Amino acid sequence: MTEKCAGEDNNEKFEVMLTAEQIETRIKEMAEVISHDYRGKKPLLICILKGAVVFLSDLIRCLNIPLEIDFIAVSSYGADTKSSGVVRILKDLEQSIQGKEVLIVEDIVDTGLTLSYLVDNLGSRHPNSLKVITLLDKPDCRKVEYKPDYCGFTIPDRFVIGYGLDCGENYRQLPDLCVLND
Repeated sequence: MTEKCAGEDNNEKFEVMLTAEQIETRIKEMAEVISHDYRGKKPLLICILKGAVVFLSDLIRCLNIPLEIDFIAVSSYGADTKSSGVVRILKDLEQSIQGKEVLIVEDIVDTGLTLSYLVDNLGSRHPNSLKVITLLDKPDCRKVEYKPDYCGFTIPDRFVIGYGLDCGENYRQLPDLCVLND
């Protein structure tokens, strides 16, 4: 039996991969570890727009350390369901990261191309440290070696939507993480 995602209409079939409750529980666990690792520090969390904004919002409410946030928008997908392999910065940071403890907050790591590019780009701006937090990791899709520092869930190679992730700018509002069936 296929469980329906909240918000599903009659014309589209979604299969729940992770419920909102499972995501919430895991974010709290991750926040506890990150708060411990950054105790006595004030990290700058850089949210990769647009997909990671829901994750960032829930994560920062669970962290019990002082922090700053900034946003960067990059694209390697366009409106497609496969990465083009070409990463473009659409919106850059509003502040310098030089000398700061930086945590990149990503929704999903699949090919590794976007994060590899961002880590190189942001690393050249001389932060004190630079680590990656991702809600989802799809290691079977890697085109470049990359392992996030903090990972919520490792998932199979399926195209997922909901909880901030989209397909053609649709479905971000779904509270569960769902597989969009063709």
